[in-house]
Order: sequence, then structure tokens, then C-alpha cells
Amino acid sequence: MARGKIQIKKIENSTNRQVTYSKRRNGLFKKANELTVLCDAKVSIIMVSCTEKLHEYISPSITTKQFFDQYQKASGIDLWNSHYEVVNY
Repeated sequence: MARGKIQIKKIENSTNRQVTYSKRRNGLFKKANELTVLCDAKVSIIMVSCTEKLHEYISPSITTKQFFDQYQKASGIDLWNSHYEVVNY
């Protein structure tokens, strides 16, 4: 039996919202780990919940500093100075 589609909108009940956040966070981290294992990808996820709790995942083959250094090199963006730059789209 297929699951029904849900409408994507803010969950008003705070208990239900927290439960959904926790389940989806765990599912997202599981998928990130699968990408790391299956595809040898380097993955980093940083999340801050509505209760200001920090949750993070990073592939075990790389440190956070190495990941952000690699991101800066690949994107050409200096993460630590970009907030001073004017971006023209």
C-alpha cells in the first residue's frame, strides 16, 4: 500500500512538529551516510532546530575543516569574508 501525500506546510502542534523534525532529521542523516558509503561522497549537514539545538553530520573520511576548505576551493568563495562582499546576480 502506498503512502498518501501530505501537504507541506508548518506543523502547528509543537509536539508533532518536534517529532516530525526528529524523524526526518534521522532519515536525512541516514541518507547522507548511505551516499558516503555507496558513492564515496563527502557529505556535511548542519541543522539548527527551532529550539536552537545544533545537529550535524559529516562523512567520517573528512574533518569539518577539510570539508569547508574543499568547498571554498571548489566554489571560489571565501566563506570567512563573503559577508563583506556585494553579490550581483
